[in-house]
Amino acid sequence: MNGYGQFCPVALAAEVFAERWTPLILRELLSGARRFADIHRGVPRISRNLLCQRLDSLAHNGIIDRKPRANGRGFEYHLTSAGREFGPVIESLGAWGYKWSTRDLRDEHLDPDFLIWVLHRLMRKENLPAHRVVVFFQFRETPKRRYWLVLNRPEVDVCLFDPGFGIDLEIVANLRALADICLGHLPVYDATARGTLTVRGARDLCRQFPTWLGTAHYASAAA
Repeated sequence: MNGYGQFCPVALAAEVFAERWTPLILRELLSGARRFADIHRGVPRISRNLLCQRLDSLAHNGIIDRKPRANGRGFEYHLTSAGREFGPVIESLGAWGYKWSTRDLRDEHLDPDFLIWVLHRLMRKENLPAHRVVVFFQFRETPKRRYWLVLNRPEVDVCLFDPGFGIDLEIVANLRALADICLGHLPVYDATARGTLTVRGARDLCRQFPTWLGTAHYASAAA
């Protein structure tokens, strides 16, 4: 038996929502991800095959619609009315997690691929320079993994390979420090003073960098 064998609405909803990875996939869809690749970048530790299975299950349960892309290449995934109604559930779960769980992060919580994806989403586009800026990121715990954010207002792109534009800012950080900055637990200035975050580049860009970073919206939801 795959389900709980109960007609209780909590049990029936949990059969859809509480399957491993599904809440995170819904989080990405609610955040605006539509393409398979973008959903996968927000949940980097799920295998592509399992992600396909979860998306098929959500479609079967009427939570998402799979539609051909306008250019005819590939598909997009859109939440149905039933899927969108999971929004408050995800928000409440995130607010609870922010309040009770984010102060005790462990190494297993600090995936660099996910962290850089969060950073790209949190960029305050209204504060970005009018000209293109390339920011190089390297984490001390995973020195072989390198990332570039190309900030070309209003677009913010993540690159896993050198985009070839030249680097304007170089960020070397501890994973925990940058995660705490994203969560609003640690100001950039405190991280640089402690040596857990190093910013190198033109002085004006270094000075502006803290103003570009937003904070996870669950902080306000928890408040």
